[in-house]
Amino acid sequence: MEKQSAEEAVPENKLQYFPISFFASVMGVSGLAIAVERYEQVFKLNSRIGLILLIAAYLVFVAVTITYSLKIGKHFSAVKSEFNHPVKANFFPAFSISLLLLSVGTAGYQGKLAYYLFIIGAAVHFIFTIIMISRWITQKYQILQLNPAWFIPVVGNIIIPIAGIKFVNIEICWFFFSLGLFFWLILFTLIFYRIVFHDPMPKQLFPTLFILIAPPSVAFIAYTKIAGHMDSFSRFLLYIAWFFVLLLLSMTRYFLKLDFNISWWAYTFPLSAVTIASILAFEQLKYPLFGWIATGLLILTSLVIVVVILKTIMAILHNKVFVPE
Repeated sequence: MEKQSAEEAVPENKLQYFPISFFASVMGVSGLAIAVERYEQVFKLNSRIGLILLIAAYLVFVAVTITYSLKIGKHFSAVKSEFNHPVKANFFPAFSISLLLLSVGTAGYQGKLAYYLFIIGAAVHFIFTIIMISRWITQKYQILQLNPAWFIPVVGNIIIPIAGIKFVNIEICWFFFSLGLFFWLILFTLIFYRIVFHDPMPKQLFPTLFILIAPPSVAFIAYTKIAGHMDSFSRFLLYIAWFFVLLLLSMTRYFLKLDFNISWWAYTFPLSAVTIASILAFEQLKYPLFGWIATGLLILTSLVIVVVILKTIMAILHNKVFVPE
């Protein structure tokens, strides 16, 4: 009887199992929207697919935000547990990053809305950064708790200059870029040490390896936007990002063996980021090869996001998402 009661209670309490990591879906869709927008601009296309995707990103953002807000109101203890979790806590800044990405995508259509999204997103993300870094310093963590999701709170600061270059003084952009780049180097060293010399990550976290692509890709975009041109450091960042793409693609057979998990959304934004970086590199240098790379990455990113969306919908319909771990 007790077992039956517990099983019957799960559908009624799905809200408490709605994960904060669902904001990664907003990052993925908005990242693709920006990539398509930039591709349309650079290659002189008039498909307006980028705008459609941006609207879709807004809809996903509103849906996820409302749902998680309801969770905060009705299951605050579950939210508190997530915020204190050594892995899940790192996805809270995905909310502020979502605001920043929506700001980037909106800037070409509605400047005032983009400005407000940037101000709120940058302020909230900086608060998250302070909280997470102070927590890392004052609390005890185990090396096995470390994974690429730890990049999200601090490296997300590199996105702030991309969104804010039109709105704030360039020195503010340099501040956030420096902050994100510094902690990328530190965390990459720690995470690579953990991956190589300790037990493999749990299978449900294996997709987070794709997050390794995001920091150099976003840093390339931010640095090139701030500097106004590509230089040697820009190339260093871009080619590191491309290397990680090749490395992870060479491991495709491992990823194909994984059962679906909400962590699959970790595939999406990093691929969108490296696609945007490649489009920007082609725009700067006009090398035909860079154009082909950008096109190939855009196709790959689009296919991956379609698959992840379909897998997510199927998992929700089969009650495999909003359940206890």
